[in-house]
Amino acid sequence: MDIANKTVLVLGAWGLVGNAVTRKLVSERPKQIIVTSLKESETEDHINSLKQEFPNLPEDYFIPWWGNIFVRNDFKDSNRYDLLNNPETRKTLLKDVMEEMTEDVLKASAIYQLLNQYRPDIIVDCINSATGIAYQDVYSTYHTIKKVIERNAPVEELAAETEKLLCTQYIPQLIRHIQILYASMNFAKTECYVKIGTSGTGGMGLNIPYTHSEEKPSRVLLSKSSVAGAHTLLLFLMGRTPEGPITKEIKPTAAIAWKKIDFGEIKKRGKAIELFDVNIEDAVPLAGKLTLQVKDQFNKTGETLKSVFIDTGENGTFSRGEFEAITAQGQMEYVTPEEIADDAIFEIKGGNTGHDIINALDNATLEPTYRAGFMQHTAVEKLEDLENDYNQNSVAFELLGPPRLSKLLHEINLLKIICGNFRGIVESTAEELSDKLFSLIKENSKLRSEIISIGIPILLPDGKNLLRGEEIKIPPFRGDNELEINDESIKLWSHDGWVDLRVENMKAWQNRINKLISDVNSIPSNDTSSMHVRNRKYWNNFETIDIGKVVGWLFIDEERGERMKA
Repeated sequence: MDIANKTVLVLGAWGLVGNAVTRKLVSERPKQIIVTSLKESETEDHINSLKQEFPNLPEDYFIPWWGNIFVRNDFKDSNRYDLLNNPETRKTLLKDVMEEMTEDVLKASAIYQLLNQYRPDIIVDCINSATGIAYQDVYSTYHTIKKVIERNAPVEELAAETEKLLCTQYIPQLIRHIQILYASMNFAKTECYVKIGTSGTGGMGLNIPYTHSEEKPSRVLLSKSSVAGAHTLLLFLMGRTPEGPITKEIKPTAAIAWKKIDFGEIKKRGKAIELFDVNIEDAVPLAGKLTLQVKDQFNKTGETLKSVFIDTGENGTFSRGEFEAITAQGQMEYVTPEEIADDAIFEIKGGNTGHDIINALDNATLEPTYRAGFMQHTAVEKLEDLENDYNQNSVAFELLGPPRLSKLLHEINLLKIICGNFRGIVESTAEELSDKLFSLIKENSKLRSEIISIGIPILLPDGKNLLRGEEIKIPPFRGDNELEINDESIKLWSHDGWVDLRVENMKAWQNRINKLISDVNSIPSNDTSSMHVRNRKYWNNFETIDIGKVVGWLFIDEERGERMKA
């Protein structure tokens, strides 16, 4: 696509790759570039540099935004440690990630509010998401909670540490991030999303020599790779979603360098490294127990560590020795941020760099085959023969899920039993259908038993009584065994997984069947091209009802669930 006159959002623009992407975007003449980073100082620093480099651009060409995109907007400028240690904000963090994705959760998120404000046409995501999530370090949290359990701490402390443990779970955070990102981009009508991802190990394998003071390979480092892999697969699914943004990911498999080479103060976690001076006579004897962290015991010189360094952005500040070691041939080696930026921009413009991992997965995955498609008919025919042999309709077992699939299959099967064909459904009144289904359920104990025994309740025509077995699939168990019943909950549950005998549901089925018939009748009778799959022959001229075909069509037409890649 053309970048000219488009609004481009660069997430993580202050970082090494984000910096290069922002600068290289300018020559593509976008309408505006939204420059984001975690901290206000980072964003302002980058924009000041950009304005010096491109002094002829309008004052509002580079728009600043800062904050943490993985939390709600109210928390975007807060320290995660502070959020976790405040009982109220910790519970909000948990709710935002662990509970169902509601409109309130979506609209409260930092991503949604950012995209709602600027409506970017293109997003280049340069945030090292896998690091941000995985380096919350569930292993450290585990050791903390283990100690709490061992010393039989008060239940309040145990509850607090358990909540912190849940807050550090990687996959729920990643899933919620993708859910919010996808919904926000759809709302903003974003056309293209490019992720600069990571392999987590700089392209090296399980023999990577660099650890986090743990076993080799490091669990924390492999957590980063695991999150990065999960992230890629979720983006792969997002790229296969019709009407979503074009989705691409460039995944460098080398160290990325560099931003600056200089002499100066060396910082760790944003703070200068203080220098200590310990005399030989102050050596600590190795006896008893070793204390890992002590305060105010050793002499500070009042100086900070200063040296020659190379700034490699998110990967850290390296000495000459460190940089020379990890970029040596046969180690991580390295790739420049400008090369990554060139690839990202070329992919946005429709080029094929060969480095889009989503496209690579698309080409490498095993798609549906001709043989399987041909043999599908054989399997269906054999199932139908056995149905006739045993006088048994094979409808739904609720082993596949979701419960809505079982609900819809049983409803159309009930309509098939009382009406015989499509015309019988649309030529009856909704009241007649409801009455006949109620009589069928009342009189046919075998059919009734099959439905309720798989966890699908039957809502009777009065809408006030429910036939059910010991277990029901909807509503799902979420910790509470008893839930409040009201009109809204009945509406939700009957939609998601209850066979619904009410008149209003019969009208819904009649509308569906009328649309199905109308769609087929709109195909010219002399059209024998390959354009149409679900034609009159497919539906056997509406003389019979194949319940699986009906629900398959409904999932495409009503649920917007059509497969994008065939």
